[in-house]
Amino acid sequence: MGMDRIAPQTRIGHVHLKVADLDRALGFYRGVLGFDVMQRVGNSAAFLSAGGYHHHIGLNTWESRGGPAAQPGTTGLYHLAILYPTRADLADALHRLLRAGVALDGASDHGVSHALYLRDPDGNGVELAWDTPKETWPRMADGELGMVTRPLDLHALLAEAPATGAGTGPRDLA
Repeated sequence: MGMDRIAPQTRIGHVHLKVADLDRALGFYRGVLGFDVMQRVGNSAAFLSAGGYHHHIGLNTWESRGGPAAQPGTTGLYHLAILYPTRADLADALHRLLRAGVALDGASDHGVSHALYLRDPDGNGVELAWDTPKETWPRMADGELGMVTRPLDLHALLAEAPATGAGTGPRDLA
């Protein structure tokens, strides 16, 4: 491996978000998205996970309790991405959002992934995504990725969700 490249096995481990209200943030990340709370530190911090990992998301109010959301046009986090293992799992996430009345900012097919874009209760950008199989990723003539941004068919996505209950069908997207 050359000195100018990072090890290919390198991964991003977790994201830690400043939030104004811990219970409100937990209502979204635990209550809507379904993450498990691995540890809670009173009303100041919580660490959430999928599958028992120590934490994928940290939430804290150490510097932000009661604070306003970051304003557009300022620097900071654009969005965090939560990667689902299957398209059906992404469809289940869409059902959860619809049941909770969470609005989408957008939904895109990027060729390499299918993504839902939204805001958490603190205004942080959240991308919920499923990566398409690597062998199907679009490539340019020179081998570089040829990612695109096309509308994602939400009705087709919802049709792939496991049975999750009533009131979250395609009619709710109108």
